[in-house]
Amino acid sequence: MVERIIYFETMEPIDFFGVNNSNIDLLRTKFSKIKIIARGHEMKLIGDENEIQKFEEKFDLLIQHLEKYNNLSNSDIERIINNNVEKKVISKNNDDILVFGNNGKPIKAITANQKVMVEKYNDNDLVFAIGPAGSGKTYTAIAMAVRALKNKEVKRIILSRPAVEAGERLGFLPGDIKEKIDPYLQPLYDALFDMLPPRKLESYIKDGIIQIAPLAFMRGRTLDNAFVILDEAQNTTLNQLKMFLTRMGKFSKFTVTGDITQIDLPRKRDSGLIQAINILKDIKGIAIVYLDSTDIIRHRLVKSIVEAYEKSNIK
Repeated sequence: MVERIIYFETMEPIDFFGVNNSNIDLLRTKFSKIKIIARGHEMKLIGDENEIQKFEEKFDLLIQHLEKYNNLSNSDIERIINNNVEKKVISKNNDDILVFGNNGKPIKAITANQKVMVEKYNDNDLVFAIGPAGSGKTYTAIAMAVRALKNKEVKRIILSRPAVEAGERLGFLPGDIKEKIDPYLQPLYDALFDMLPPRKLESYIKDGIIQIAPLAFMRGRTLDNAFVILDEAQNTTLNQLKMFLTRMGKFSKFTVTGDITQIDLPRKRDSGLIQAINILKDIKGIAIVYLDSTDIIRHRLVKSIVEAYEKSNIK
């Protein structure tokens, strides 16, 4: 008789245990010779060593499935335990799916231009995605970044934004530096919360695997083995965007997103994004993707609002 304790350090135990311990109850029926005690952030196994070893082999497959799909149902457990599968995540028909978000929600490029973004990412190390609000450019970029991290194509994700919006400046905002910058970076957090379990995201941020910072914090760095996203790039100056792009290190992928119709700089012509796409458009390895109102997937009125402003002569 032996005893093993399994600790759940980077995921919420309920995601594995199931609602009202439904997954644990099923595992108890499948491994009736083992006593399984699920409590807090640990699971204790008591029984014959050979039986516990068999359980641990299936447990590894269940964890792989949960980490990939962010969901583990009774039917998933039945399939994984009953089938004589190899030690790899069971494949689903998911060629178009970038990642599985929380509760197993499939996240994919939906519109034609979002799919072009994904295609261009596969063939280029630097992709510019230009489009209006709600066209999914940032969300798609972050989904690609999470996929790259999960597939071990990169070792970290770095997300950045210029802290210039609606005439505000950091120095005039209340609080410490984190409290000052978080409102600017919240849209990036929102996307990540859709795609990663809270405990896993917290662990990634704590360990520096996912870094979220204002553009000014990029100066002087060399970003190797990373998927790097600069969002709201229309609010960078020529020198700021040049500084950002020259941070690119070995085995890195850069994506720059922006909406050139919403420039918050004092003079719109100073936007580094507009200048960059003209300066860099003919360089091999750099792709420029344009999204438009047909890609907007927010509330139906957003598309109408964007189109109305495009037709107006108001600048």
